[in-house]
Amino acid sequence: MSFTDKVKNKAEELTGKAKQGIGDATDNERLVAEGQAQETSAHAKQAGEHVKDAGKDVRDAFS
Repeated sequence: MSFTDKVKNKAEELTGKAKQGIGDATDNERLVAEGQAQETSAHAKQAGEHVKDAGKDVRDAFS
């Protein structure tokens, strides 16, 4: 996972958390749901990047 990807994913995750917090504070269920979806998306992207990294490590081990 490149550093840029890590930063983008972390920023998306933090934005989602912020939306959830603001939604909770203002009783805005739509904003809470949007924040949860954004945070989940960021976690999925991070997991995908970790799988790619693991695949590269395995490939490099056999090279």
